[in-house]
Amino acid sequence: MDQSDVGVIKQHLIDPEICIRCNTCESICPVQAITHDSRNYVVDAVKCNLCMDCISPCPTGSIDNWRQVPKVRAYSIDEQLGWDVLPPELSADELAAAGAGADAVADAAAAQPAAAADPTGEAPFVGAQFGATVPPWSAAHAYTNLYGPKAAEKTITATVTGNVRVTEVGREYDTHHIVLDFGAMPFPVLEGQSIGIIPPGTDASGRPHHARQYSVASPRNGERPGYNNLSLTIKRVLEDHQGNPVRGVASNYMCDLQVGDTVQVIGPFGTSFLMPNHPRSNIVMICTGTGSAPMRAMTEWRRRLRQSGKFEGGKLMLFFGARTKEELPYFGPLQNLPKDFIDIHFAFSRTPGQPKTYVQDLMRQRAADLGALLKDRNTCLYVCGLKSMEDGVVLALRDVAAQAGLSWDDVAASLKREGRLHLETY
Repeated sequence: MDQSDVGVIKQHLIDPEICIRCNTCESICPVQAITHDSRNYVVDAVKCNLCMDCISPCPTGSIDNWRQVPKVRAYSIDEQLGWDVLPPELSADELAAAGAGADAVADAAAAQPAAAADPTGEAPFVGAQFGATVPPWSAAHAYTNLYGPKAAEKTITATVTGNVRVTEVGREYDTHHIVLDFGAMPFPVLEGQSIGIIPPGTDASGRPHHARQYSVASPRNGERPGYNNLSLTIKRVLEDHQGNPVRGVASNYMCDLQVGDTVQVIGPFGTSFLMPNHPRSNIVMICTGTGSAPMRAMTEWRRRLRQSGKFEGGKLMLFFGARTKEELPYFGPLQNLPKDFIDIHFAFSRTPGQPKTYVQDLMRQRAADLGALLKDRNTCLYVCGLKSMEDGVVLALRDVAAQAGLSWDDVAASLKREGRLHLETY
């Protein structure tokens, strides 16, 4: 039965106690039913069609929550934005008191999710729909949620052992490479996973700050091989779009940390944005700004494997975008990587006197090479960075496939089904 015909709906909600505000659900929702403010991510009951696309990618399980409510009393966006915890389930008596009969309650409980049709007959292009929610077949097993609200240990304490700037000094940006050591406490991570940092103190309402998510920038055996540590790439924004000075709570806190300081960490998170581990597998990395963190981790792991002589890797390609060369993290070290190891292309959109260039422009320029990689089912592609890049990158891949004589529908279905195209934007 269509839920529009019953008095009770099964409303999709996000648990604010567990959510780490990673933006995965919002970026993947095909009907733009998920939105957020500075505190909560919420679901619009009017837009949500219960397609379930957002369920499996959520790293914490906070997205998988439901409440039966009278349709006329569905929780509004404003209500949800003000929550610190989920509301309790309504009893049958409470539902009946709200005007829902027993038959309506039963019908709503039995209603099966069904995707809503696009009334125009032509849905807008949404790059997120092509992103995989499963890892490549050869990816290593990822451990998740070892520390956090639902774990036996709520947090783990890490000690700062390094904090260096990895961009030139600028008025609008300040990007740091931060190394955290976990001592004797277990904290296994893989390339492509993330962690949550809990800033100390409270927000303007007097409530403890929520965790902020950061991608791990180091490989699985640590920033320093053999040590129980990892690194993060964190950008502190110094000005908003109007030129007003701003200081993000978590990024400001992290960038100001000194060696010897301690931080509270939860996680790790992520089970799908993982690199392939089988010989001759190819990796194409497309990123902007601090979206380079997981790409650095993957590149460094392949570099270490290459040095060991025990792994025959495939091709590595990197398309890395920033406004200017000065804003691009790790610019110097990237230039020192051997050309026969990785094929690197930089796109700068704000270089004075130069035309604006974006990563998708460079992808089209390298269409012949990318097309050959798309034909190879050993190829995995990873996109990380600003949400605004997502559609442009996927459209460029569609054009590359067409130029190579491939059916985009077939290629896209294969990439998604086999966990070979991963999109992580914010």
